Amino acid sequence: MTEAYDVRVRVISQKGTCGAAHKVGNEWVISGKTPDGICLSAFNALYPSVRTLMFGETFPWSPDPDANSLACTDAENLVVFEIRRMRK
Repeated sequence: MTEAYDVRVRVISQKGTCGAAHKVGNEWVISGKTPDGICLSAFNALYPSVRTLMFGETFPWSPDPDANSLACTDAENLVVFEIRRMRK
């Protein structure tokens, strides 16, 4: 089985009024279970990238092989998250 890494999700920018009150600096560590406190819309948008980094893959467009940035789906109240693989 491929080694699973923990993944840290952190809010790196926020514009407008997030309905879940996410703000810059909020962070969660994902290690096999859904993290407490992150809204479902954001988690749904982040999940594919979380799984990609969790199981050792990379994104060819990202200059950092251990990270990717994604925005929530609410374009009017934009929250941008950094997803980072936590190397052991």
